[in-house]
Amino acid sequence: MSQINILWVDDEIESLKSQIIFLESKGYKVSALTNGYDALEFLKEQVVDVVLLDESMPGITGLETLGKIKEIDQQIPVVMITKNEAENVMDDAIGSQITDYLIKPVNPNQVLLSLKKIIDNKRLVAEKTTSAYQQQFRTLFMALNSNPDYNEWMDIYKKLVYWEMEMSKTDSPEMLEVFNTQKAEANTEFAKYISRHYADWLHPKAQDAPIMSHTLFRDKIVPMLDPAVPNVFLLIDNLRYDQFKAILPIFQESFRLVEEDTFYSILPTSTQYSRNAVFAGLLPIDIEQKFPQEWKNDDEEGGKNLYEEKFFAAQLQRLRMDSRFSYTKVVNHADAQQMLSNIHNLLDYPLSIIVYNFVDMLSHARTEMEVLKELAGDETSYRSITASWFEHSPLHQALKKLSDKKINLILATDHGSVRVKTPVKVIGDKQTTTNLRYKHGRNLNYDPKEVLAFRDPKDAGLPRPNVNSSYIFAREDGYLCYPNNYNYFVNYYRNTFQHGGISLEEMIVPVARMVSK
Repeated sequence: MSQINILWVDDEIESLKSQIIFLESKGYKVSALTNGYDALEFLKEQVVDVVLLDESMPGITGLETLGKIKEIDQQIPVVMITKNEAENVMDDAIGSQITDYLIKPVNPNQVLLSLKKIIDNKRLVAEKTTSAYQQQFRTLFMALNSNPDYNEWMDIYKKLVYWEMEMSKTDSPEMLEVFNTQKAEANTEFAKYISRHYADWLHPKAQDAPIMSHTLFRDKIVPMLDPAVPNVFLLIDNLRYDQFKAILPIFQESFRLVEEDTFYSILPTSTQYSRNAVFAGLLPIDIEQKFPQEWKNDDEEGGKNLYEEKFFAAQLQRLRMDSRFSYTKVVNHADAQQMLSNIHNLLDYPLSIIVYNFVDMLSHARTEMEVLKELAGDETSYRSITASWFEHSPLHQALKKLSDKKINLILATDHGSVRVKTPVKVIGDKQTTTNLRYKHGRNLNYDPKEVLAFRDPKDAGLPRPNVNSSYIFAREDGYLCYPNNYNYFVNYYRNTFQHGGISLEEMIVPVARMVSK
């Protein structure tokens, strides 16, 4: 490691010589100055890794010096060292973005610990993460091979997401490769599990099935509702569990997390099917039967998610619940601004629905736009761009406006997405649908080992658009491509985020309850 340069600024620097010698014995290079003016001039000329700054100095105080240091270099870590324990001084220092705060008299080990925390933090975190994952690898391996049930699969996926997010803090390509192999194995086993059990879950007399899209509201959200305060049910479209974990800290600035859970999206894991199922409280086959005019199959003209409000009103009626609710759907910037302006109106209803479409638009735009492929090239950057969007979004502003009132906020999604890497060849006629993760049509030709097929759509709770229609679902990281123009489409869609098929990322999705702080 190259030598670390420390600048120590204190008007009593002579009394700190033993401390400086101690730090130099640990390999640090320490430059010592007695006032803020000299420190600022020094920083304009020299590269410094950390500044140790006394708060009480004649001429220009530590806090004043701190402000000017940040003007020179916003990123430089500054450790404030002071005799003054007054709360307002600490508040001012923290507000001015100090990295650490030490109270005099400080001993050498205190200073050393602070420096290690700042300089070595990334390396130490990476080493600890790698070591901890190595210990967990066998536990996860055994869990994958012990015939897990649907609850255990949710637990496995949560652990994988935890380690994936921890691994993003390290720079160990070898460990990341080991992790990615384990995650791929998990998705292979999960696809086999879904192939064996999915149809059984949908049987009307199923004894044991997870909470899924069509039972989410009745079995999970209704028990979360609070009759004493306004309830807001926020559905962010296409939000993976790892993206939820990335934006959760931003929510927690204004709300207290009460409950966090996951549920299973139905197949296809796409908006038209899973989101309609959430609001209708019905499987697509039953929605088509009850609402023949409103339900549109993939190959029919017209919007596929235009009647969620009507479906939801009917579900409330079936559940014999208070039928008063507001419904807001945001699909563009104008909708978002209107929602922000009217957000306090939600407090007039016992239940308000907000459907927010940004993440789904992001995944589609990422497929089409080269700049977004660059910005969201992998899972880490996809999480990062989602968190950045949410932090600066009208949605976040709107929720902050509500957070000073007593509300009950329930956050969920309809499905997730997966980064596709493996092309799967499918032959179909002109009526075959275009989705890359599932298809239905009359004359589908495919390798049965590469997909999950339902020759009778009723077995998957799905409508039958035509007499001989069957459905197929891509598994793991596969994407369905036609033989014509095969190489072009293979290259165009590889490494894009898609949804509609069978993977942990698409099917196991978040639901959480938060309350105002």
